[in-house]
Amino acid sequence: MQRPRILIVRLSAIGDVVQSMPIACALRERFPAAFLAWVVEEHAAPLLRGHEALDQVIALPRGWLKSARGVWRLRRTLHDLRFDVAIEAQGLTKAAILAWLSGARRRIGFGVPWGREFSRWLNTETVDAPGPHVIERNLQLLRPLGVVSPKVRFLLPEPQNESQLAEQAVCRAGLERGFAMINVGAGWPSKLWPAPRYAAVAAHLGAAWHLPTLVLWAGETEMEIGRQIVAGSQGHAQLAPTTTLMELAALSRRARIFIGSDTGPLHIAAAVGTPCVGLYGPWPAKVHGPYGPQHIALQKVIFDGPTHRRRTAPPQLMEAIAVEDVCGACDTILCADDRKLAPMVPQNA
Repeated sequence: MQRPRILIVRLSAIGDVVQSMPIACALRERFPAAFLAWVVEEHAAPLLRGHEALDQVIALPRGWLKSARGVWRLRRTLHDLRFDVAIEAQGLTKAAILAWLSGARRRIGFGVPWGREFSRWLNTETVDAPGPHVIERNLQLLRPLGVVSPKVRFLLPEPQNESQLAEQAVCRAGLERGFAMINVGAGWPSKLWPAPRYAAVAAHLGAAWHLPTLVLWAGETEMEIGRQIVAGSQGHAQLAPTTTLMELAALSRRARIFIGSDTGPLHIAAAVGTPCVGLYGPWPAKVHGPYGPQHIALQKVIFDGPTHRRRTAPPQLMEAIAVEDVCGACDTILCADDRKLAPMVPQNA
C-alpha cells in the first residue's frame, strides 16, 4: 500500500484535535505519497488548514448528523474521494458513522475501553490501545497499517498573516524581551482555577523573573476574569487582544512559558513547543497532560467517574493546587529554559 487514500476522523474538541495531529504526521512519514484528508467540525478546522501532512480538510457544521440532506451530500463528497482506510480517532458513534459514510473498506477505531457507544461495531478493525497518554493511544490506531512507535510531531501551521499579527501584538504590548501567558478559561467550570491565584503567579513571574504576563481570554465572562487577574498582578500582567485560534497559536509560539488548565489553548501552546504548566482536576494529568518532558502537569487530587460527573466535579479538585505549586513549576521550567532571558535566576533565590 504505497499510495493509500486515508481519512482521519476526529471531529472535536480543540484540545483533542491538537492531540490527534501526530496521527497525520506519522501517516505522512510512513506513506509520503498517500492522499490524506481529515474531517472535523468547523470550529476546530482552522488548526488543520494548511497543515503540511494533509491534502484536504473537510469541515462540518455542528449538528451535521441532524440533517438527512446534509448527510447525503457528505456521503457523496466522501465517496468521490475514494478512501481506502478511515482512522476513527474519536471512539464515538457519530465519528464511526462518518467513517462508514466514507465508503472506506477498512475502518480502524478503538476497541475496549476507548471505543464507546456503537463505534466498535461500526468499525471493521479495532485496536485495544493501552498507551498511558492519549497521544500514544491515538498513535496505536496506526498499528494495523504497519506504523509502530512513530515520533510524536504536531507541525501546527503558522500562516504568514497570523505570524505578522502576533509580532505586531507583541511589539504593541512591549513584550519583545519575553513574556508568559496565562489562559483563564476552561471548557468546564470544574477545570477553572481561581483568578486571585493566577494573579499571584503573574506577580511572582514579574517580581522574580522580570517576566510580564499576557492574559488570554475568550468571551465577556473570561474577559472579566482576566481583568481581575490583571488588577491583582501588582502591575505585572495585561490583557491579551482578542485572538483567533491561529493567532493564539502564533502568540503562544513566542511566549516563554504558558500556564493554564486542561483546555484547548494549553494543548495548542504545547504543540507549538512552548513549555507549559498544566493545572489538572477532574481529568487525569498522566493521560491528558501536555505531552513531553519540557512540560509540568500539576494534579493534587485524583478523581474517577464518567464524563458527566467530571463536568460537575467540585472546585476543591482544582483548588487543591496551591499558588506555591504553580510558581515552583514555573521556576523549574524557566531555570531549565535555554532561551537565556535575564535574570535567569529568581532575585529572591
